[in-house]
Amino acid sequence: MINVVRADQAECDVRQGISEIFAEGFTQWLGYFSKDPKRIAAAFAHMFVLDQFYVALYEGQVVGMAACTDGTSLSVKLDKKELRTHLGLYRGTMAGVFLKKEFETIVVHPSPNVGSIEFVGTAAEFRGQGVASQMIRHILEHTPYDTYVIEEVADTNIPAIKLYYKLGFEEYKRKQIPIKRAKKIGINYLVALRYSKHAD
Repeated sequence: MINVVRADQAECDVRQGISEIFAEGFTQWLGYFSKDPKRIAAAFAHMFVLDQFYVALYEGQVVGMAACTDGTSLSVKLDKKELRTHLGLYRGTMAGVFLKKEFETIVVHPSPNVGSIEFVGTAAEFRGQGVASQMIRHILEHTPYDTYVIEEVADTNIPAIKLYYKLGFEEYKRKQIPIKRAKKIGINYLVALRYSKHAD
């Protein structure tokens, strides 16, 4: 049976499991820094702020992850030294510069009662088994927000978009990726979705 808990309240150390899912699920974004998922997992294991994450556990193994913040708290914090240790001086430094901008952006004027759901991922062998929907339902039921947003879902990630629609999220904006970068990573748009507890 799959059990969803907040990551800092799990009985086992979940950091490595979160990092492996992150490395595997975000390879198209991180391929520049290393093609080796194990190296990526090691390089980024330090960055997860566990009290902002939820994990799906199956027999002590992390099979899913998702963060939920109020838009002002960071769910990840990068340490340049850690990145350089695992990715080398040049790529580690570049990762620190580029990904800090990408990952550590807080909302300047956050809306009250809005939760931001981030870094949703499922272990490869557990995909299609309802893990992500169980985690998101858990977040919707156990966090205090009235509205939830999921920013930056790749338009090519059809299973995720279908899942979010099924859970009651609706698209509210899409951002076009510059053509050159879009060709390189195989994504055209980043889709943003919103869910309101009081919409029904």
